[in-house]
Amino acid sequence: MSPNYVEWSEVIYWSLFAALTIGEILVVYVYKLDKKHVVRDWVEPAFEAIIIATVLRVFIIQAFAIPTSSMEDTLLIGDHPMAVKCAYGVGNPINGKRLVTFKKPKRGDVVIFRDPTKQTASMWIKRCIALAGDRVEVKDKALYLNGVRVNEPYVVHKDPKVYPASLTYRDNFGPITVPAGSVFLMGDNRDFSYDSRFWGFIDEDKLKGRAAVVYWPPQRIKVIKQWRY
Repeated sequence: MSPNYVEWSEVIYWSLFAALTIGEILVVYVYKLDKKHVVRDWVEPAFEAIIIATVLRVFIIQAFAIPTSSMEDTLLIGDHPMAVKCAYGVGNPINGKRLVTFKKPKRGDVVIFRDPTKQTASMWIKRCIALAGDRVEVKDKALYLNGVRVNEPYVVHKDPKVYPASLTYRDNFGPITVPAGSVFLMGDNRDFSYDSRFWGFIDEDKLKGRAAVVYWPPQRIKVIKQWRY
């Protein structure tokens, strides 16, 4: 995901949350306005609404926007996917640690997670390619899992060049085995994706959820297919 987009959306959302919280404290506890007062009549419903929205956003579902081409053609720039944040479990919103695990990620899941390089606080989206114990290899852009070539109908290659591993891990990578408790992620736009080939594995507990549907724009509304292999 785009660092700028996520940072600004977070700033706007939590600024609104703070403003409504302060407003609730002022009208209810400081000025003690009557429940029928027009100001309190506006502030209280707005505060209650944002509390409900925050619970849903932190634990259940959250909307995102796609600013880059790394998941084309599955997700295009400008698509707004909705992610199920409790797909794998419930995390602590303060430290990010998994509190309860519901199920494990599967190969082919489209997942969301926070920037693993820790250079930003933005959320990223990729496809889960391999699980713990899987042996991953890319040979001349073709993916091999546990020695068997994988049919990936969702993948696009937009650069005809094929580079050796001595220059870049993009087209030739591995073989490497995914360690316990980790997953290996890649973008569907394989030639233009910054993913596990470059920054490594990611802990299962760091996955924040699974992308489920594209809800905007209207002509792009669809269920995001989780391919299985």
